[in-house]
Amino acid sequence: MGKRDRRKNVAQIVLMPTFWTSIVYSLKVASPLVRVLKLVDGERMPPMGYIYEAMERAKEAIAKAFGENEEKYKDIFKTIDTRWNIQLHRPLHAAGHFLNPEYFYSNPNIEQDEEVMGGLYQCIERLVPTTEVQDKISLELSRYMKADGLFGSSIAIRQRQSRAPADWWSAYGSTTPNLQKFAIKVLSLTCSASGCERNWSVFEHLHSKKRNRLTQCRLNDLVFIKYN
Repeated sequence: MGKRDRRKNVAQIVLMPTFWTSIVYSLKVASPLVRVLKLVDGERMPPMGYIYEAMERAKEAIAKAFGENEEKYKDIFKTIDTRWNIQLHRPLHAAGHFLNPEYFYSNPNIEQDEEVMGGLYQCIERLVPTTEVQDKISLELSRYMKADGLFGSSIAIRQRQSRAPADWWSAYGSTTPNLQKFAIKVLSLTCSASGCERNWSVFEHLHSKKRNRLTQCRLNDLVFIKYN
């Protein structure tokens, strides 16, 4: 097939109504999911406290784009749920959702959500080595739930949505020190290895055969400068 024939073939495809119908369908499905991927891959703040809610909102956006007609998106949801359950749907994400003040205090029924609460307590048992500290965290949770002490201060309330969750806990969680430490640990975790992969690429460019005697400290400094 010559170039002219290929151009005609492309023009015919582009002018077909079904082509643009497929494009619109793809955009309705992909746009909300791309926003989630952008959140996971971003470096503005750790996404652990946001990923659980982001997936729910993405599915809501897809359903709304199709006019809530389940027949049009049920197969898409099946694919999303399969991937979500295999790779991303973990107790850590539920715990991060609970410990994110933006979502916790805006949802009065969050304590009745079995999945979220189950994820939270699973993480406490796995990440906290001693039963003594686990019990202290369990007791301190009530202060967070009731917004007692610094949690209920006007400045803490104002910054629930504007401040990174881990920073918020660092600033206002001192009255619950064990829970504060646990919350910062969870909320500071990443949801993607892409940041590490970008760093590895920079390392490969800097640590060459000609520069293989760089000290670790010097190499780390050079990577930091190059990466930023």
